[in-house]
Amino acid sequence: MQIKSIMTALILALSATGCSTVSKVVYRIDVPQGNYLEAGTVSQLQAGMTRQQVQYLLGTPVLQNPFEQHTWYYVFLQQKGYETPQQHMLVINFNPQGLVSDFKLDKPLTEDEKQIINNSIISAPPQPAASWWQFWK
Repeated sequence: MQIKSIMTALILALSATGCSTVSKVVYRIDVPQGNYLEAGTVSQLQAGMTRQQVQYLLGTPVLQNPFEQHTWYYVFLQQKGYETPQQHMLVINFNPQGLVSDFKLDKPLTEDEKQIINNSIISAPPQPAASWWQFWK
């Protein structure tokens, strides 16, 4: 009788812990952090742009050195589900006049098909002008 209860408790304990050993059962969401950097917007960055133009294009920087105002840091960290996180860092240097002197991206950005579709311009065909009394046409 005692062996039956021990075996039942042992089987119950093993079946309860057996589910936790299976990896990738729990869904993990994609977690982007920092400034979202796209290859299309980074390619528009040029030397000679003003600070306002850079901020309009890429947003406010994540890091600014309080002792030196001539360097902006844009950091983007992407954690997709169970994959290893990917971090990209864009460093923009300004000259004393406030224009971009140089910029450096540590790793190339991947171009997604969704980004290409979302950044395309969609135009509707022109509609012929109709009068209000010609609604049946």
